[in-house]
Amino acid sequence: MNRWLMLLLICLSPGLAVSAAERPNIIFILSDDLSWGDLGCYGQQQIKTPHIDRLAGGGIRFTNAYAGNSVCAPSRSCLMQGLHPGHARVRNNSYQSYRHALQAEDVTVAALLQAAGYKTGLFGKWGLGLSSQHGTPNRMGFDEFFGYLNQRKAHSYYPPFLWDNEQRVLFPANNGHDHKKQSRYDALGKVQPFGIRNRDKAQYSFDLIHQESLDFIRRNHQQPFFLYLAHTIPHGPVIVPELGPYRDQPWAIGHKEWAGMVTRLDQGVGDILKLVEELKLDQKTLIFFASDNGHSCHGYDRDKSVPRIGDHFQSYGPTRGRKGDSYDGAFRVPAMARWTGKIAPGRVSNKTWAFWDFLPTALEVAGLPPTKKTDGISILPTLLGQGADQVEHDYLYWEYNRNQAIRSGKWFAHRKNGGNVELYNLQQDPQQGED
Repeated sequence: MNRWLMLLLICLSPGLAVSAAERPNIIFILSDDLSWGDLGCYGQQQIKTPHIDRLAGGGIRFTNAYAGNSVCAPSRSCLMQGLHPGHARVRNNSYQSYRHALQAEDVTVAALLQAAGYKTGLFGKWGLGLSSQHGTPNRMGFDEFFGYLNQRKAHSYYPPFLWDNEQRVLFPANNGHDHKKQSRYDALGKVQPFGIRNRDKAQYSFDLIHQESLDFIRRNHQQPFFLYLAHTIPHGPVIVPELGPYRDQPWAIGHKEWAGMVTRLDQGVGDILKLVEELKLDQKTLIFFASDNGHSCHGYDRDKSVPRIGDHFQSYGPTRGRKGDSYDGAFRVPAMARWTGKIAPGRVSNKTWAFWDFLPTALEVAGLPPTKKTDGISILPTLLGQGADQVEHDYLYWEYNRNQAIRSGKWFAHRKNGGNVELYNLQQDPQQGED
């Protein structure tokens, strides 16, 4: 079906009987490379994340949530399109992936909500189309965009420019920064970014993106809005303006930087929660938080061959696997949702769901009819504590390069590099050691 015809049918559907004033706001906060065990609510002891922990405690925390893929761009394509990796448009994480950026016929959750009267904003990393292609945020359903188009460029936190819709915003004070080099920190724990002459004028991208997201909420709080806040931290190479409470820890500098970035992310989430509550939007705003892929295999060190498994943060998840591979842990992520007055607080759910379930969930939350062009299933019954009404997946499917994986109930099967299929019982063998 033609994309615009589909959007027209959504607009004319009886499902839109819900008035604009009654439609809840939807916020999806996506962290980048955050591992399962980096958060206090998932057992982290050394890194402090009080605000994300409060978000989890005020709603539902998931133990069987899965990203769209084991790496960045393909995972985000699944989230936006409501499709599993075998159907989603973007399936690679390299520069080659932009040969297959989102096309005019592709429909995103943002476009569907926009057609129903939502104000839509994306702040952070896009990764699904460059400025010369159709698949830019403003052409794929977002009224406002500020951040990185090219996800490969999002690894620099002191960039020479960011995109404000389809215009570049230059940051000349950031010129000369080499994010591949280790920056130094002074006695107060403040960074001197490598290659930047005047650190006081340097612009840290997370802070810029975060402020734009807050301004978006302030400008649009009197109408329904969809905010997709796709942060780039704590993806490596790591750097943070201040080490904060970790300055004097007897850790390697990379560990301090990682912890500082996670805590800065947490503070940003706290700002979002505070603003939503100040504007008295908490009872009409559904907030999701998740990470874009499983346990990151690098980040603390610029030597990406050094695995993080077994480090002193113990941040890997409950099952074997890490970013980029095809075991269960490559896809399983921390995830939670809060909707004050709708989602009972303090819940922990073992419901199995994946990123492609977000699109149908958002449509149901908004009072819109379901679309047939999705691999997802709305998890709204689970969110509302109506588990008996929850439709379950027969299976979840992933593919990346020559890797494939399926989860069905307690069973997990994967094939690496086109090799033999391995089958594991996750209940009895979460480390997937006995095929």
